[in-house]
Amino acid sequence: MSLHIRLIALLLIGQGLLSISCKNEKSVTAGPTASSSDVTQMAPDPPEDMVYIPGGQFTMGAPESDRQAWPHEKPAHPVKVTPFFIDKTEVTNAQFAAFTAATGYKTIAERAIDWEALKTQVPPGTPKPHDSVLQPGSLVFKQPEQPVANLQDYSQWWIWKTGANWRHPKGPESTIEGLEDHPVVHIAYEDAVAYCEWVGRRLPTEAEWEFAARGGLLKERYPWGDDREKLEISNNSWTGAFPMSNDQEDGFITTAPVASYPPNGFGLYDMAGNVWEWTSDWYNSNYYARALEQGILEDPEGASEHYNPGQPYVLQKVVKGGSFLCSDSYCASYRVSARMATDLDSGQQHLGFRTVKDIE
Repeated sequence: MSLHIRLIALLLIGQGLLSISCKNEKSVTAGPTASSSDVTQMAPDPPEDMVYIPGGQFTMGAPESDRQAWPHEKPAHPVKVTPFFIDKTEVTNAQFAAFTAATGYKTIAERAIDWEALKTQVPPGTPKPHDSVLQPGSLVFKQPEQPVANLQDYSQWWIWKTGANWRHPKGPESTIEGLEDHPVVHIAYEDAVAYCEWVGRRLPTEAEWEFAARGGLLKERYPWGDDREKLEISNNSWTGAFPMSNDQEDGFITTAPVASYPPNGFGLYDMAGNVWEWTSDWYNSNYYARALEQGILEDPEGASEHYNPGQPYVLQKVVKGGSFLCSDSYCASYRVSARMATDLDSGQQHLGFRTVKDIE
């Protein structure tokens, strides 16, 4: 859901006015399942802080047997990707700071909110909030003190904070001093693309991201395999009763420094947990079913247009990987097949990105 639409929703909830209740894809005829790492020549040297991903064929999405999977993770379908480079870690505060220092770029969360643009993304007749509310800011996680009966009511743990942005991840009183090696957060899609253009790279497609996250494994649920018992030592997610208490069994409550946990089989860090990561694919709830009908898709770029019946007024992209807020009792999105629809102007405390580079 959009950062700004979340703001409107939270305001309306408080007022009792609202209650919470395929691009140019190439298909080939299906044949024998290929290896997840079809390497026929010596791997090229990757750029600094990136990893070479050999490419190959895999089954994208969740199997029917995965009871934690959401409907939009199914049906699983065959995909083949060509080799590419991808960042070892999520983009850090230090890296993003270098970008803004060089370009003067301001993120969406740092800019004033334009009500004329915002009202096109919400249901007709939505009342305009007071001007004092339409100030630059973002959504910040707030741990509730009381048990939460309805985990679909996100207003119980998300609050709008004026002045919250990547420099001030918990609000204007916070800072990223000492957090230089943490993933940058409160990053909207436009912000991530701007950084990519500055470094001469791009965002991964959803297929590239999921193939890389699997680390050479074909059917396992997590980047490290199928062992649920390794969850706390393998990624930064919520440990305890979400969202009221976190026992910090994995070492952190919110973001962790990148590469705090073991890498996957490709040498990539934080492909599960820590922060959600942008991909370049449009979110379309019908896309996976249509993809299965086309045989093996080669280097798919996702749906040709967005479609989400639950959020018809906004443009959304797919994010992957889950975050420090994921738990078995809530979303379990540290699974490699997990995906979420996120509005283009969304930049929350648990949303970041990493980049990829084509092999020339």
